[in-house]
Amino acid sequence: MTSVSVKDLSLNFGNISVLKDLNLEIADGEFLVLLGPSGCGKSTLLNCIAGLLDISDGQIFIKGKNVTWEEPKDRGIGMVFQSYALYPQMTVKGNLTFGLKNAGVANDEIERRVVRTADILQIQPLLERKPSQLSGGQRQRVAIGRALVRDVDVFLFDEPLSNLDAKLRSELRVEIKRLHQKLANTMIYVTHDQIEALTLADRIAVMKGGLIQQLDTPHAIYNHPVNRFVAGFIGSPGMNFLDGELEVGVSAVVKIGEMPVPVDRYTFNGSGRRTGPTVLGIRPEHIAFGDSAGAMPFSHEVDVEIVEPMGSDTLVWTRLDGQNLSFRVDAERPLQTGDRVRIGFDPARASLFDSATGNRI
Repeated sequence: MTSVSVKDLSLNFGNISVLKDLNLEIADGEFLVLLGPSGCGKSTLLNCIAGLLDISDGQIFIKGKNVTWEEPKDRGIGMVFQSYALYPQMTVKGNLTFGLKNAGVANDEIERRVVRTADILQIQPLLERKPSQLSGGQRQRVAIGRALVRDVDVFLFDEPLSNLDAKLRSELRVEIKRLHQKLANTMIYVTHDQIEALTLADRIAVMKGGLIQQLDTPHAIYNHPVNRFVAGFIGSPGMNFLDGELEVGVSAVVKIGEMPVPVDRYTFNGSGRRTGPTVLGIRPEHIAFGDSAGAMPFSHEVDVEIVEPMGSDTLVWTRLDGQNLSFRVDAERPLQTGDRVRIGFDPARASLFDSATGNRI
């Protein structure tokens, strides 16, 4: 069953087109992440779904009801913002109950919802404290709790963890995932953090310039990006891009300078094979090093230029035909600048992009 449906949605600010004919179907109980760089339109789309912005064209349905022109309070949503937006003069319990009291919810029902929410978020000991007495992580839990007490079907999160430090972000990310597993409500989550997107989402909508570039599972987006933008935006460290020439004859190869990379095992999309300038993309973790590199369909000796210890592993930078290339090695493998090593990879794990359009071949 569809929980949220966006049909042909456009939003213009004067002559500026911000969102362009967007279509999006979100299943009941799905965790969908809107991911993209600043200015791509992800928060704007969320605000349109929430009713905080009037759209220029299109329709929005929530649980089958056309809510395009409904007030936010009538859409059956709970929203968590980047800022905590808590009432400083009220206790945690006061913040949780304020909206319910204004809506005329019975006192016993308010108490039931507060107890349930405090139990889910483990904030029972904080109910009589004021926001000034809470840490950043505790305040964000309360902000999430204020949405939960509304007992709605759809929750909207607008970069709720971006104000927290790395450790707190990691901890609350786990808590949000547990929350979704426990509640099974539909959740739409906006972030520019790809780690949040990959770890939380059932599906990710990668956005750029007011358009959805790719909508798919984290695994599909990571391993089969539809264009170079998606490939470059997902992954840390980023995908390596090597300019080359696709030559298709008896066999198919991408020539990186004078080095032929066999791509017969590569699965070409509906555009078919063709000859011409091509970009080969390969992720650092898909590049083998040392003895195992020699068994790969493509291997080559390179010079180590930069070594970046990352803790659990090491990121090594080199050049292939004068083009930057990074690969990962075990942290226990001693490498130094100037070392000559062999690397290799299976082109079946690579992505090929048209040099002109950036689209996957």
